[in-house]
Amino acid sequence: MKRILIVEDEVAIREFEAINLKRVGYETVEAGSGEEALEIFDNDIKGFDIALCDVMMPGMDGFELCKELRARSSELGIIMLTAKSQEMDKISGLMLGADDYITKPFSPTELLARVDSLYRRVEMHSAKAKVTVSDEIRLGDFVLNLRRRTLTKNEKNIELTQVEFQMMEYFFTNPDTALGRSEILNKVWGASYYGEEKIVDVNIRRLRMKIEEDPSIPKYLVTVWGMGYKWNTAE
Repeated sequence: MKRILIVEDEVAIREFEAINLKRVGYETVEAGSGEEALEIFDNDIKGFDIALCDVMMPGMDGFELCKELRARSSELGIIMLTAKSQEMDKISGLMLGADDYITKPFSPTELLARVDSLYRRVEMHSAKAKVTVSDEIRLGDFVLNLRRRTLTKNEKNIELTQVEFQMMEYFFTNPDTALGRSEILNKVWGASYYGEEKIVDVNIRRLRMKIEEDPSIPKYLVTVWGMGYKWNTAE
């Protein structure tokens, strides 16, 4: 069963989300606050594939909840829901570890498209983790282990979300090759992704913070102006 944790303080909106998700086969668990969501997440024995988190909630808001959930799981898919359209709200959620965002108001079609797209990525990541191969890709100080789904730098583990790992896998299998934003979006998020290309840029920023000594002057994950990004192996 595909399981999703819905976190929304407005009952009508929460019920709207749950009804539409149940219609297409998701098992939903509802929480009216960030604090309740964390309690459910910590005590649930089945586990969740996706968390759908409203940003504007009393007490623990969606940003803090996203941060806490991501600290607990790198594999959980997280979608932020916000009534605000400001760019910084979207970027803030993504930088804290969210995989996607939806701006309110949204239609059932958009909700299901975003959730289904993220669920497919989570499932793909989980399926690949079970493959009994021991392939490793070594590029300089970095080792990407395709079986364990891990990345290390100088033998130190770098914690990645499932989206970040898929991006690194794409770069590592195409070193020193400029990859356009649309190429990365199609490869990682899928051709049917409903959102915008800038989600690629935010995830690049997030990756640089994890792998670069100075994220403002990247040495490995570099920008190819007018084209996109590439993994640089040159010393």
